[in-house]
Amino acid sequence: MELPYAESFKIKMVEHIHRSTKEERLQWIKEAKYNLFNLRSEQVFVDLLTDSGTGAMSDRQWSEMMLGDESYAGASSYFKLKNAIKNILGFDYFLPTHQGRAAENVLFSVLVKEGDIVPGNSHFDTTKGHIEFRKARAIDCTIDEAFDTTLKHPFKGNVDIDKLEKVLKEHNDKVPFIIVTITNNTAGGQPVSLQNLREVRAVADKYGKIVVYDSARFAENAYFIKTREEAFAQLSIKEITKEMFANADVMTMSSKKDAIVNMGGFIGMRSEKLFQEASVFNIMFEGFITYGGMSGRDMNALAQGLDEGTEFVVLQNRIEQVAYLGRKLVEYGVPVQEPFGGHAIFVDAKRFLPHLPKEEYVAQTLAIELYIEGGVRGVEIGTLLADRDPETRKDRFPKLELLRLAVPRRTYTNNHMEYVAVALGNVYARRKSITSGMKILKEAPIMRHFTVELDRI
Repeated sequence: MELPYAESFKIKMVEHIHRSTKEERLQWIKEAKYNLFNLRSEQVFVDLLTDSGTGAMSDRQWSEMMLGDESYAGASSYFKLKNAIKNILGFDYFLPTHQGRAAENVLFSVLVKEGDIVPGNSHFDTTKGHIEFRKARAIDCTIDEAFDTTLKHPFKGNVDIDKLEKVLKEHNDKVPFIIVTITNNTAGGQPVSLQNLREVRAVADKYGKIVVYDSARFAENAYFIKTREEAFAQLSIKEITKEMFANADVMTMSSKKDAIVNMGGFIGMRSEKLFQEASVFNIMFEGFITYGGMSGRDMNALAQGLDEGTEFVVLQNRIEQVAYLGRKLVEYGVPVQEPFGGHAIFVDAKRFLPHLPKEEYVAQTLAIELYIEGGVRGVEIGTLLADRDPETRKDRFPKLELLRLAVPRRTYTNNHMEYVAVALGNVYARRKSITSGMKILKEAPIMRHFTVELDRI
């Protein structure tokens, strides 16, 4: 008999979590104005809001924390991280920041100006927010296959090269760079093939543009290249990583994902000129260039995390658990984005609740119902996140209306995944009884989903 798959780690410490009653959850979500970001952590049983900064660090990472150098300038921890970024990702210059959106803020302060157009593959919320805050425009060039959740395309995160060329032909002088998100979060944690990355590079060279990677989950992307793109199956994750980043000029990273740290990020650059320009904003917004927004201990943990996070077995453990949740949900008939993504399962709220009008924030409604059912916190990736059109101030209705269940790394067991699946399966069984959605009471002018206040219709 073949031995079953098992995680290649054991648990050294546990944290108690409170299992609430349905009556408590009904009261708590009402007090939170039906915004799951407003819930207290102790009001949540299984927290799948995000995989950002919520993973469990390894014993080696904790060891590195104790060796952190907290010198204001020139700390050894900075040089340890600098060497890791050079050896694993190939960038000569880098700036540490406190997280990914801070890296975007610093970089875009140099590169983006009013009237610019930034093409890419389904820009995530902070990326689009930083672009639109500067009165520029993000244009989605993701392949059409990404928007059919029933279609099993291996690389739904790919950039549509024809769409990209069309933008460059029409707006060449307004395009400061091309951005590629690996993996493509908004489309369902979907990977981008190495072949597609090379094609984007060729188009960028043709039009004289730089290429920026949003690299929060680059290691997961490399795993999918190894397991789905036959030409690269024999390469290691680290080898594939080098091949991927050989096609980029700049990278931003929220290290809270694939580097498995609680806080941290950075910008990697090949250009000394860009490094010098960005350093000015880094000092203004984050801190001196050798610590940015990070402590020395966090830089040490990040350097170690980059090394561990690009090992096949670590990624296999992580992605197999996400797939385990996906398979359980499919067994209950729950419609999800397929194939399963790297960091989360994305539930297709339009197919789950087809009777609700799009104006009633369908994915948010579903997220609330899941919380009430089992104390499971997910997050809406749909109309709320898409924000309003900057000019018309009307809701933008994206092609995909998704509930994201983001699985923290090494934090929950498969028993928790079964619990989540049963809870959502129960909601699916009573889905026809959900006859109305949500309405907005109060919202911020940009990135509203974090603080929005809602009520039932």
